[in-house]
Amino acid sequence: MTSTINMQDIRYLNLFEKMTRVQTRYCFKYNEFIIFCVPKHLVSAAIGEQGMNIKRMSEILRRRIKVIPTPDGVAHLRQFIEAIISPLRFKDLSVNDNEIILTAGSQSKAALIGRNKRRLLEMQKIMKDYFNRDFRII
Repeated sequence: MTSTINMQDIRYLNLFEKMTRVQTRYCFKYNEFIIFCVPKHLVSAAIGEQGMNIKRMSEILRRRIKVIPTPDGVAHLRQFIEAIISPLRFKDLSVNDNEIILTAGSQSKAALIGRNKRRLLEMQKIMKDYFNRDFRII
């Protein structure tokens, strides 16, 4: 990941580390969620027993929180996108040299793009930061 982080993201990361005792460097916003990427073996530790860490953090920040596993390259791209956009579904995913193309049905496509293309722009930024590839929905 080669993106710059702002002071607000640093605050989120520090709070996440203090509350969960799990260190991560990846935090982004998508669809009013704050999403933290942690190594796969630490996801349950970050969430806490019965989700207590996430519940407390959500109450403090007054935002919804998700914890997802950090992708291990393009091989785990499908699981990464499914975790971000859940509960929405998509039909197919294809990866070209420098482009990721997501195929979705009409209802899912509208939800993935969002009003004024807000969700599409957020997802494009995430894919550019993590995989250095462009993102399209068809």
